[in-house]
Amino acid sequence: MEILTTEAGWYFLARYGHFLFGITWIGLLYYFNFVQTEYFKTADAAAKTDAFTGLVPRALWWFRWGAMGTFLTGLAMLGLIGSGVSLDILIGALLGTLMFLNVWLIIWPKQRIVIASNEQVKAGGEALPEAAAAAPKAALASRTNTLFSVPMLFFMGASAHYPFGVPVVNASGLALGLSVLLILALQANAVVGKPGPMASVRGVIVVGFVLTAVLWAIAALL
Repeated sequence: MEILTTEAGWYFLARYGHFLFGITWIGLLYYFNFVQTEYFKTADAAAKTDAFTGLVPRALWWFRWGAMGTFLTGLAMLGLIGSGVSLDILIGALLGTLMFLNVWLIIWPKQRIVIASNEQVKAGGEALPEAAAAAPKAALASRTNTLFSVPMLFFMGASAHYPFGVPVVNASGLALGLSVLLILALQANAVVGKPGPMASVRGVIVVGFVLTAVLWAIAALL
């Protein structure tokens, strides 16, 4: 039972939970963006209404609680690491935290409105007027999370397997500042901006890898 009585054991359990919850969360994120959204572009109104009253609420339950579990186990890992947090872990954690906040503060509240609207339509009533504005807000936040997931996974993997991470206390202030400013600018766009090239599946994937390359260059070269 050493795994339950040592710091290394607790860190392993937190890391295991982080992987398990993260796979659930990001897997559903990719399902929503690469499969469901594309299907809804061609589906008829009746099919979309049925999906939003039956399928989508179930998927969103696993999605949001997967995000919660990923966030909480990530906090546990950071607490166990303490002052040993490196620049790559910090960048990955910032991206993951913003993704978590997008789920609970934008995507889920807006999707609740869309779900309620479709339930009214299915029952023979009228769509909620606020649903028309809620859907694109949720979609933009979800696209931004898909964008963030590409560098987030890169930096989380780099923290253990790629040797450019340095303790935050020894990291370049310029590298840290530029990384944070770039990420926060993209997050601001998720709240008040437009999807731009992220409107298409190909676009969000390409932009995700470009963002990863830029953040990697900042962290490795500055």
